[in-house]
Amino acid sequence: MLLPLLGYGAALGLLTAALRFGEYRFLVIEHSIAIYSALVAALFAGLGLWLGRGVARRHREEAPAAPADPVAQPPAGPFTVDDRQRGALGITPRELEVLALIADGLSNREISDRLCVSENTVKTHSSRLFDKLGAKRRTQAVHLGKAARLIP
Repeated sequence: MLLPLLGYGAALGLLTAALRFGEYRFLVIEHSIAIYSALVAALFAGLGLWLGRGVARRHREEAPAAPADPVAQPPAGPFTVDDRQRGALGITPRELEVLALIADGLSNREISDRLCVSENTVKTHSSRLFDKLGAKRRTQAVHLGKAARLIP
């Protein structure tokens, strides 16, 4: 009883292996172009990475050391607003005040409370300020205001 059972098991195992091998061969034959394309792409990607690392290493070795840029030091003395730049941009003193409060990280509601105006007035000042500076975001307005020496 055990011998026929082992025989059937071995036969089923060989049949399963033959079917898997046939399935594998069918898969390889059916998709051979895609498989070869993927192998070539992987080969060229690896070659590109290897060459890129070599070129980058050589470039780093040949590049002269960059001179240490001194950190920009703020001018001595207290900060003063560049009135010429403010006038050229057409920024009003109230808009400049709003820009300084934006730079301090205050929200529109906090700015309106501090200046005793409505939140819509702060939004109006902010949008006009953004237009005059050419900014799209609050952080960009602060950056441009510092570059123009409007805020410290």
